Amino acid sequence: MNRIDRLLGIITLLQTKKFITAEKISEKFKISKRTVYRDVKAICEQGIPVGVEPAKGYFIVDGYFLPPVLFNNDEANALLLTESLVRGFADKSIIKHYSNALDKIKAGLKQVDKDKLEKMQDTIKLQLPARLENDFEYLSILQATISDKKIIHIQYKNNKEELSGREIEPIGLIFYAFSWHLIAWCHERKAYRDFKVSRIIKVKTTELPFKKNKHIELAEYMKDLPVNY
Repeated sequence: MNRIDRLLGIITLLQTKKFITAEKISEKFKISKRTVYRDVKAICEQGIPVGVEPAKGYFIVDGYFLPPVLFNNDEANALLLTESLVRGFADKSIIKHYSNALDKIKAGLKQVDKDKLEKMQDTIKLQLPARLENDFEYLSILQATISDKKIIHIQYKNNKEELSGREIEPIGLIFYAFSWHLIAWCHERKAYRDFKVSRIIKVKTTELPFKKNKHIELAEYMKDLPVNY
């Protein structure tokens, strides 16, 4: 990677996180920390305000606007391949948002690359058994409530076909045993529960913040999953 591409890559990386350390930049681009310091200085000299906070790392000063970064053809092809996986493993809400995002990416490509991408779509197919079809549209709203740390109400049908209403605090989504599962603290049971998303009948959001002060890390919860796939 030449230096211009690396500088653009560092700028893009800075836009993806609130803070990024010199060590992370060094690992990402396989350069020394001394080179990182020089590159950040060069970025600042081009008028892009990069700040640094001890123990946290570099950041682009809040309020500074950077124009969107255009994707090259290889990156667009990679996203096109991922679209097949999204259609196979996500739900209707995620498929819709991903498709809209991909359309925006395509709009920024040169016409010759757009034509290549259109032809490429016919060469990528994904065949999955019917039982893996996610005929629901909750993943987007569940992602939002996890991020916002807001309580939600769900109507849920268990494996005995029994309906119940639950007030829960969602902490994460896990895809295992070929299904999406919502992990959440259940106010009724006073414990963490694993809700299979395909069995959720209805989701009602609230503006109420979590009542529980501290939640288990999702990675820690995963250690007790009944299967390892």
